[in-house]
Amino acid sequence: MPSVPSSPDLAHLLSHAERRVVRRLAAVLAEEDCTVEEWRVLSLVGDGRGHPMSEIADHALMPAPSLTKLVDRMVADNLVHRRPDPHDRRRVLLHLTPRGEDLHGRAARRVHGDQVRLLEEVGDGAALASLLAQLSAAAEARTADLGPSVLP
Repeated sequence: MPSVPSSPDLAHLLSHAERRVVRRLAAVLAEEDCTVEEWRVLSLVGDGRGHPMSEIADHALMPAPSLTKLVDRMVADNLVHRRPDPHDRRRVLLHLTPRGEDLHGRAARRVHGDQVRLLEEVGDGAALASLLAQLSAAAEARTADLGPSVLP
């Protein structure tokens, strides 16, 4: 069992938690033959509104070229399709196909059930989610204050 430092390094603790949660998510999604990256796309596009690739890349935590390859595979698997944006014909919006909607629904039920169980183990899952959102916002604001010369 790894030792825990006496003075916790927040980034290290968060990285460990993120890796374990994503590994658990991958196992849950594997039951539907879905990857974490595919799930991230499905979970955003599943709202039925259509989303541009830039927004999906941000949500999926993927660089644009990698997302394009993933979406190409998802199109070939008949999970999503591209449509021109009716307000800006230069943009393409991604939508779920009926097959993608089915996968999204099944995977969403599995993911939700597992996350409920995991948060019950933690105790106050709502407080944890709120604190993580606050931490993310504070880190983002603080990063902007530091300026580009300080950041890698």
